[in-house]
Amino acid sequence: MNYLGISFDYRNRPALDPGFLPFGVWAKAFLEGARRPFRVALEREDGLVSVFSSFLRDEEYAEANFRYLERFVKFLLWSVGGWRVTVCGCRETAEKLREHYRTGGARDFDVQFAFEVFERPFELVLCQEEDFPAEREQPRSIGGHLEGCRIGFDAGGSDRKVSAVIDGVSVYSEEVVWFPKQSADPNYQYSGIVEAFKTAAARMPRVDAIGVSSAGVFVGNSPMVSSLFLKVPRERREEVKSVFDRAAKEIGDVPIVVANDGDVTALAGAMSLGSGAVMGIAMGTSEAAGYVTPGGKVLGWFNELAFAPVDLQDGAPQDEWSHDFGVGCKYFSQDAVIRLAPRVGIELGEQLSLAEKLKAVQALAEEGHEGARQIFVTVGCYLAHTLSLYASVYDLRYLLVLGRVASGVGGDLLIEECNRVLREEYPELAAQVTVMLPDEKARRVGQSIAAASLPEV
Repeated sequence: MNYLGISFDYRNRPALDPGFLPFGVWAKAFLEGARRPFRVALEREDGLVSVFSSFLRDEEYAEANFRYLERFVKFLLWSVGGWRVTVCGCRETAEKLREHYRTGGARDFDVQFAFEVFERPFELVLCQEEDFPAEREQPRSIGGHLEGCRIGFDAGGSDRKVSAVIDGVSVYSEEVVWFPKQSADPNYQYSGIVEAFKTAAARMPRVDAIGVSSAGVFVGNSPMVSSLFLKVPRERREEVKSVFDRAAKEIGDVPIVVANDGDVTALAGAMSLGSGAVMGIAMGTSEAAGYVTPGGKVLGWFNELAFAPVDLQDGAPQDEWSHDFGVGCKYFSQDAVIRLAPRVGIELGEQLSLAEKLKAVQALAEEGHEGARQIFVTVGCYLAHTLSLYASVYDLRYLLVLGRVASGVGGDLLIEECNRVLREEYPELAAQVTVMLPDEKARRVGQSIAAASLPEV
């Protein structure tokens, strides 16, 4: 294959998407002829800075250079996060990049998202070597504390789960349907959270700590961007930011820790495996991800890989929210299954919800429908090629694949194909990373129990 003057090839192409052009594979070929160094720094809250280095090719590869730099920065913005991006060593190419990453530019969604999280204008800065910022990371311990009487709360978009946990054992749990995405009044969410806390508290002699797992991007315990508060107007933002802390006060003066559900998923995996360097990817409505370092800590990164680039091919599917093409949510979610279904002659009724369409394809796969089975094989192939990209930034030993897309025979097919492609095309990565579905021990730990372990008492 040839893309922007860079020749590359890979043997295992996704069965139902042979034009798939994996960013990681192309980037590797691009870098083989790249000699011009540059660096990128991303600044987050509290002056935390992550630094990455890479290379560009000579000037005659101007189009390929810009494509690589823009996708590289895009990947870092959604894996690491930041309100200020500083680029050093490739001024001419970076000048063009700055036109993309501005209000009203091609990457306006990314710029506005960063503003929502950090509450300050997004900046893309070009600098000389002497002005380049120093790295300042601050990994923090997360969870694994099971002693005492704890509440574990998992705030989902369609249901909420709460557990009363005593010394690591769930003595009570319940799951309640709710509709936070439909409420413009944050008192609805607040009341539901308080009710869940009080229900669990009533099952224990006391409450020593509360841990919360929730979708969204958090600074401290504050949801800065969260689908749970999708319709809440901006002028009530302060109520949203304090919602979990205020709810905890209804229980008493107890510590509460709120974490992204992806990180809690990775924590549950790390607890069950007894090891760090764990990434969890949940394939459901979208792609959710979390990561625990080899030392059992979290980095405080976004890990919003749903918006990280995956596919460079012309005609790659467009994400309706971010308006970008070829990003993870279109390959590692129910959207991927639904998108591929017509390619094997599966017609899904328009009256069906997205979840019902996924279930229909899964039912066919369970019955042995070869086309339906090839859909999950294709997703597994996507994952293998993308894993090489993830491993360029994350130190991985285990990848846990979760979510409704990975349930049943489809999940088995997905994992089997992913591991096969890794062995054939990425033998070093295959030897380093174990890709697996959660085992029974991981299922016993569960999201709400892992959440309960978040605070240290």
